[in-house]
Amino acid sequence: MVAEVPPGADLDELRAAVQGCHGCGLYRDTTQAVFGEGPGDARILVVGEQPGDIEDRRGHPFVGPSGKVLDRVLVAAGIDREAVYLTNAVKHFKHRPAAPGKRRLHQTPDRTEIVACRPWLVAEFAWIRPSRVVVLGATAAQALLGPAFRVTRERGVPLAWPRRAEHPEDFPGAPEAVLVATVHPSAVLRADDREAAFEGMVADLRALP
Repeated sequence: MVAEVPPGADLDELRAAVQGCHGCGLYRDTTQAVFGEGPGDARILVVGEQPGDIEDRRGHPFVGPSGKVLDRVLVAAGIDREAVYLTNAVKHFKHRPAAPGKRRLHQTPDRTEIVACRPWLVAEFAWIRPSRVVVLGATAAQALLGPAFRVTRERGVPLAWPRRAEHPEDFPGAPEAVLVATVHPSAVLRADDREAAFEGMVADLRALP
């Protein structure tokens, strides 16, 4: 199935409409869909993987542990979070069942779920029309750049956007935009050397012209 994105909807209308999305099965076991947030004229659009346990409960992107890491990375890279539009490639939280009262652990969305949710991401790009795009991790990279893209190979390298996109015709406008890929902030939390992983993310984001 493919998400039924209402044509011509603005960001507020999209945010309301996504709550009824049944484009894949992830909606069945979540609290809500978590849409992107930020100014409609944001210069930088940041795309992550999916909402986590805390984001699913609160309904806002990047408000959990990974979000705190991202806040610090943006500050260190000289980027004002309040001027950034933050979203995820997949809008529902994919997770493993957990015992009552325990935090649910995320599962990586598969290709079918990424493709099913892509129309919402395309709609966000159509409204924001960013001049800079930051891709956080493999799932976001797959959603925008296709399954052959490897973050480990091309992280921190400014890339022409939307020329490098999978189906660039889906992203009209912004011909001078630049994309930079980096790891997801959750990778910093999992790293043996968190300081080095953090500094690596900062260096990647500083590559944005």
